[in-house]
Amino acid sequence: MSEGVRVRVLCAVHGDPLAAAEFAAVLGERQRAGLEPLPADPVGAVPGLLRSRRPALRSLAPATRRLLLIAAADQHPFATRAYQRAVAAARLDTGLLDDAEAAGLARTTSAGVVFRDPWTRVAAYETASAADRRETHRLLARVLRGEGEAPRRSWHRAAVALGPSRRLVAELRASAQEARAAAEHALACGLLERAAVLTPDPRERPRLLARAAADAWRSGDGDRARRLAMHGDVDGLSGVLALRAENATEAFDALLAAAERSAEPRGERTAEPSTAGSARRAIGRAAAVVPAGSAAAVVPAGGAAGVVPAGSAAAVVPAGSAAAVGAAGNAAVVGLAESAPVVGAGARAPVVGATGVRGGRPAVPGTAAHLVARATEAAIYTGDLRRCREAAAVAARLGIEGPGTLGGLTAAFEGRYEDARDLLRTAAGHREPGGDPTTLIHSSIAALLLGDHTRAASAAVRAAASARALGEPATVPQAMEFRAYAEFWTGRPRSAGAATLEALRQAYATGQDNGACHLQAALAMFAAVTGDEELCRARAGTARAHALEHGLGLPAALALWALAFLDLGAGRYAAAASRLRALAGFGPGHGHRAVRHLAIPHYVEAAVRTGDTLVARSAHADYDRWARVVRSADDLALSARCRALLATGHEAADHYRTALDLHAGGTRDFERARTELLFGGALRRLRRRTEARDRLHSALEAFEYFGAPHCAAEARAELRALGAPARSPAGTPGMVGLLTAQQLTVARMAAEGATNREIAARLLLSPRTIDHHLRGVFNRLGIRSRIELVRLLASEE
Repeated sequence: MSEGVRVRVLCAVHGDPLAAAEFAAVLGERQRAGLEPLPADPVGAVPGLLRSRRPALRSLAPATRRLLLIAAADQHPFATRAYQRAVAAARLDTGLLDDAEAAGLARTTSAGVVFRDPWTRVAAYETASAADRRETHRLLARVLRGEGEAPRRSWHRAAVALGPSRRLVAELRASAQEARAAAEHALACGLLERAAVLTPDPRERPRLLARAAADAWRSGDGDRARRLAMHGDVDGLSGVLALRAENATEAFDALLAAAERSAEPRGERTAEPSTAGSARRAIGRAAAVVPAGSAAAVVPAGGAAGVVPAGSAAAVVPAGSAAAVGAAGNAAVVGLAESAPVVGAGARAPVVGATGVRGGRPAVPGTAAHLVARATEAAIYTGDLRRCREAAAVAARLGIEGPGTLGGLTAAFEGRYEDARDLLRTAAGHREPGGDPTTLIHSSIAALLLGDHTRAASAAVRAAASARALGEPATVPQAMEFRAYAEFWTGRPRSAGAATLEALRQAYATGQDNGACHLQAALAMFAAVTGDEELCRARAGTARAHALEHGLGLPAALALWALAFLDLGAGRYAAAASRLRALAGFGPGHGHRAVRHLAIPHYVEAAVRTGDTLVARSAHADYDRWARVVRSADDLALSARCRALLATGHEAADHYRTALDLHAGGTRDFERARTELLFGGALRRLRRRTEARDRLHSALEAFEYFGAPHCAAEARAELRALGAPARSPAGTPGMVGLLTAQQLTVARMAAEGATNREIAARLLLSPRTIDHHLRGVFNRLGIRSRIELVRLLASEE
């Protein structure tokens, strides 16, 4: 079972390991591999678990069971917060719940009934008769009369319906629009799915399900979105789904094609299958609409609304804003019920619904531009920047203004560095608080390319915050990708690691395996800096395997850089140069700008150490040109360091001093420490012992602060060669000095009582890897048991 499927299975069954095992047993081979979405109804797949809950519930008095039924229907799949009102309206005695509390099934609080666990709540609903369930929904609908409660009232009314009803379908569509405006996309999806079941017009059903697919994606339910996308013409959404979990090259084609179709009058459109249609057809075989009134229609874990698991960060993008790169605006969202295109910013792409214009009117302004922005992201992720020119040509033909990142990358690809700088600066400037998340993400990308890592991190954090406030969890992991890269470049691998790991869980939970691939590459980069070779190789291997299969050139290259940096830190210079040579490709039309920013300075270092500098000089010349145009202090400093490495004697020392002066105005403190390390070595060879010692000690302190033991070891080796005392790391022999960052994390979790399997689940690693880490911890600390580990940690604290 793939890691993404494992995480989604656990989310679907509310984290219950027995339910997860039962659910996993019914999955097909393609579902286990993540090639098809999970079944729509996990409740029906875990009969054994439900059987274990039924006897205790059936032993209760009928009146007590009715109270539990009202509480269950009130809580899921959507919390309607009407339990107290319903009980009062029915004049029921809540004291009868004492028996349920005595049996350990549920307890009463001021907020209502709290069930022992989610599956007890499912069983409380599922054990009731169909007539009792309908009566309960009728009661809840009757008391839901407050402001903003229309969508929930409609949900309960629809759960009572036994046949088609035009009036109820119209009510559900209006309520879905209201729920969407309130950023409750899971509720909007459920309402539209139920409307599709109740509509008497078979031609309307695909449109309703297509819109439901858009809301499912925004709510973070990738499996449901993929199932529903098969029912309607949602090429824009199909491109998004391909970008997030399928082939990025196909995603680019699908998104550009959808952009062109969205700009056509309705009468001229053809209902072509999307470029990613083959994947959708495979996905569609599992598609199903669950009737309300069945257990799956009302209970959690993938019921008619696909509830996002508790604890996941919710994040949503409005269908865009005027500030967005052509986002369609809230009018597009509201226009769902009026056959307008559905455009959202979540998960790297807007979501385009089944309809576009009516009566030959133009599409909603910005729909095509938003899709071009998503195509730009696809081009970035594939690593094939030639596609940026293709996207720019489509934008020009449609008469729309694409994102600044598109124009900037196109200009950089063509060697027009001054134009690229100006366009990227404009894009990087769009980072106002509360702005459109997609615009903020593009601002972060542009800032990264310009070498402004502080601005990049700020824009990414604001994108995630804006997404959470707007209610689309699918956008958060993408924003976190660029935050991770920014914090990596500023030398904060430990502080960023926990946030990146949480984003990795969110990416898997929302069905964004391609996003998870990027985050795995980022974690490999962190591990490379902290010197955790085993973890780095594991993360990089996972990232590259997925990336190469799905056409994701960027994370594949970043993972390769991580392995190269490991080689460089370990003194394997020939291996490092070999890995970095391809990544450091130079000249217009060659290489990925972001990867070259990482690769060229280290490639020059590795090449100089192996005596092969011909290609390194050419690569540096192009890098230097970009740095001078952009005027980034960090890039200029690294360019000066490259000149120092390629020079000799006192000339090299002068370039190192220039580099350190430039580093003072930048943010890449880790690279400053590496410059000091290299400068110290050069000074030692020039027999300038006092200055060399000062530089090397400064570098050593920085590496210890960053938690980079392999770089610290290089500094100590230089100090020993100088004949200067090299103290042990940070006052060791403490655990921090003896263990790698990952070993220390595992050790602390183990000391807290977590099992190997629990630690593996929290860190998204295999139990075998955790076992290996613990053996390493015991060996390095000279202990034999977890009891000794607990005592040792307690003594250190």
